[in-house]
Amino acid sequence: MVKNKLRIHIKNNHASQGTFPPTKEGEKVFTITEERFLAACERHPFVADQVDTFIDWDLDNFIKSMKTTDVLVAWDLPTGNLSKVAPRLKMIHIIGAGVEHLCPMNWVPEGVTVVNNRGVHAAKGGQFGLMSVLMLNSRIPTILKNQQRAHWESIYSSPVDSKILLVIGVGNIGGAAGKQCARLGMEVIGISRHGNPVSGFSQVLTPDYFEQVLPKADFVLMATPLTPETKNMLDRRKQSLMKSGAGIINVGRAGTIDYNALVDNLNLGNFSGAIIDVFDPEPLPPESPLWNTPNLLVMPHISADDGDTYVEKTLDLVFKNLERYIKGQDFKNVVRPELGY
Repeated sequence: MVKNKLRIHIKNNHASQGTFPPTKEGEKVFTITEERFLAACERHPFVADQVDTFIDWDLDNFIKSMKTTDVLVAWDLPTGNLSKVAPRLKMIHIIGAGVEHLCPMNWVPEGVTVVNNRGVHAAKGGQFGLMSVLMLNSRIPTILKNQQRAHWESIYSSPVDSKILLVIGVGNIGGAAGKQCARLGMEVIGISRHGNPVSGFSQVLTPDYFEQVLPKADFVLMATPLTPETKNMLDRRKQSLMKSGAGIINVGRAGTIDYNALVDNLNLGNFSGAIIDVFDPEPLPPESPLWNTPNLLVMPHISADDGDTYVEKTLDLVFKNLERYIKGQDFKNVVRPELGY
């Protein structure tokens, strides 16, 4: 038990370009309201009795509130001089999985632990990955383009079983997508920093083997965070190694793929299609060539976010980590600043 109640500062963001969420629709999904917080308190009474909370918007009361805050729940924050701004701070919970917008993380004060939302996206992201593979396999991007032109063309495809899916980044989203596809008889190969086995994957390899297995893939699913190691990972040269007619899916971060090369390859007909959910900047500007690239579907960054329960799942993670702190246990979902995720 804690002697004094832990004080939580919740920083919601109003929708605007350059922050998160970028749209009004997203603001409704990701805002932690008093009603949602009280519902979490009912689910976690042990913790609820030992915390006070202050729900804020943007930086309206940030500086004043952080003077007595123990736990910050936010997407972003002013990082300068944080040890003096928030001398009691113990934990920062980032409400997304990616933290590249806060890197390099040399601003984290000693004694402060940063955790993320890893795991919240798995179910929805896995289903989206499966849907995308099936759509690309059935040539849906081409069929949609034909419909827009009132052009009838019989495009036949074969079942996905025995086809190869290469998943780059086998965390919660990539791992869930791979397992879903493996259930249909696909061979699923993973690339991860550690190369450890993952259920449903025929093999998981380190990035050293990326170029070796890339030409085998019928579909490539990018689900990796953006780090110095993954930046431009699927660049123009590596795209040239891919199988003719392969499909590409990106649910990770825009910076992991050379989109200019992707546009060129799709215009040349080298790939059967692409389904892209992440962009930089977001929203995607109207003048972007991605909007009009043949056989490319632009998804508005909705692949892994549950529109009904995102905040509920986020607060469950927050409360579970608070319970661990109260009991003297290690936090879950700890971000490693040196790795950037």
